[in-house]
Amino acid sequence: MRRNLKRYYGAGDLHFITCSCYRRQPLLGTARRRDLLLTVLEHVRKRYEFVVVGYVVMPEHIHLLISEPQQKNPSTVMQALKLGFARWVLAQARRRRNPSQASLFDLAPQHIWQKRFYDFNVWTERKCIEKLRYMHRNPVKRGLVESPELWRWSSFRAYSLRETGRVRVNEWEVLKMKIRPPAA
Repeated sequence: MRRNLKRYYGAGDLHFITCSCYRRQPLLGTARRRDLLLTVLEHVRKRYEFVVVGYVVMPEHIHLLISEPQQKNPSTVMQALKLGFARWVLAQARRRRNPSQASLFDLAPQHIWQKRFYDFNVWTERKCIEKLRYMHRNPVKRGLVESPELWRWSSFRAYSLRETGRVRVNEWEVLKMKIRPPAA
């Protein structure tokens, strides 16, 4: 794992983020888990006041295209998203555990996410469109669906069908204009 990872925040760029499940396991392999992740994402979006330009939830990873948040930075957003989701999943696993079974055979996940995430700054419209297309075509390329609108866990339906999903897409009103004080 790279220790000298540099993140570039503060310029107002969009951020294309990729985050993988622990050891690329399909821990987002069920509709219920993907729905839960989107619910947590919407909660985090509201809390930190950022714009979700696009997203896709795959069985073993996610892609997000987001603005810089009004509160904190994209690293804080990802920490809140990963932690919020992991707490729900691990709590569900603990509730389902049968105390009469030996813990050696317990198949509940201990980790949900890889420690890091990949972040690519997007500052041109062309690159933004490229990243959106990549995300929206991902389920088709992987053979999960025949066409992008059939995958409910992406922002494609918000764009093509104007559908309001679990996550608000392109809600730019959340960004507040930052007014600099006059120079002395």
